[in-house]
Amino acid sequence: MAVVIPCLDEEDSIADVVREVMAEGVGEVIVVDNGSTDRTAERAAAAGARVVAQPVRGYGRACAAGLAAVRPGTEIVCFLDGDGSDVPAFIPQVIRPVADGEADFVMGSRLRGRRERGSMTPQQIVAGRIAGALLRLTYRVRFTDMSPLRAMRVDRLRALGMTEETYGWNLEMQMRAAAGLRCREIPVDHRCRRGGRSKVSGDLAASLSAAWKIGTTFLRLAWRQPDNAEGRSAQTIVRR
Repeated sequence: MAVVIPCLDEEDSIADVVREVMAEGVGEVIVVDNGSTDRTAERAAAAGARVVAQPVRGYGRACAAGLAAVRPGTEIVCFLDGDGSDVPAFIPQVIRPVADGEADFVMGSRLRGRRERGSMTPQQIVAGRIAGALLRLTYRVRFTDMSPLRAMRVDRLRALGMTEETYGWNLEMQMRAAAGLRCREIPVDHRCRRGGRSKVSGDLAASLSAAWKIGTTFLRLAWRQPDNAEGRSAQTIVRR
């Protein structure tokens, strides 16, 4: 099993994140340096991660680069952020349903778990609830969040045909998985970031850009949703 951590200027937190992830006994930690101007790559490598460079910025591009770098034979890939807000101790719980063959895609919900005060902005909470409602109406699968902490079988993820290159990546993965695969959501805890500055929540322009991208991603994929009806009927959607 491999853990992919997309990163942009996270030198303050990335070494501790890598060490916490490795403590969970994962096969490999891949840190994708998405054009950092600080020592993110250096500190990640020193902590034991394999560092992959994706200089063209974009959250989806970084995630795709990490997926492409997964070694042959790896069955499961898990994603989480490098700012220290995700709790690596929940990785075993997230991957277990996938490893046991009970689900194809598992996401950790920060809204259902315990959150440190201030770890999520009101906008993030509202966005997660809105996305969950829209996904429930469109695909009849229950999500409450768009958390970066998620796991999926490598072959299933590569077969999804992911195209989003920026902030729409997580939502696209959920929508494509919901259209025909067995999905599960479990509660996970969430912390305040351990250093650095948020690339979205602390910047109005970036927040608006992310909201626009997520919204257009939903509309584009939902418009094509009837094409996936046959795939959905052939699979069991797991609601938790």
